[in-house]
Amino acid sequence: MSRTAELSTQNVGMAKTRRRLLVLSLLVALPVFLFLLYTWITLHFAYSTGERTGYVQKVSRKGWICKTWEGELAMTTVPGTAPQIFAFSIRDDEVAHRVAQASGQRVALAYAQHRGVPGSCFGETEYFITGVRPVGP
Repeated sequence: MSRTAELSTQNVGMAKTRRRLLVLSLLVALPVFLFLLYTWITLHFAYSTGERTGYVQKVSRKGWICKTWEGELAMTTVPGTAPQIFAFSIRDDEVAHRVAQASGQRVALAYAQHRGVPGSCFGETEYFITGVRPVGP
C-alpha cells in the first residue's frame, strides 16, 4: 500500500471518530440544554398570580443541600371553622424575613404559581410568595 493510500485511510478513520464524538456530544448536550431551558421557563413565567389572606403560622428555612424558605398560611372564611392551610415557598430572603416578622398577624400574601418546576431545590411547593402586606384587624 502506498503512503498516500495510508494517509487517506487514516483521514477517513479520524473523520469517523470526529463524527462519532460530535454525535455523542449532541446526544448528551441537547437533553441537558433542553432541561435547563425548561427549568428557566418554569421559573420565569408564572402560570397564575394572586393573593391569599390569612394568618402566617409557620416560616422556616428547610433542606439538606438546597435551603429554601417554606411556610404555611391559615386561611379562615368564617370564625370558628377549621382553617384551610396554604403551603408556600419563598425564594427571596428579604420577603422571607418580612413574612416571618408578620407571623401571627393577618396578612395578604402575593404569590406567583410556577407549575412543573423540576425538583425541590427551588421550593417544595409551586406557590412562590412575591410580597406581603398587613391587613386590618
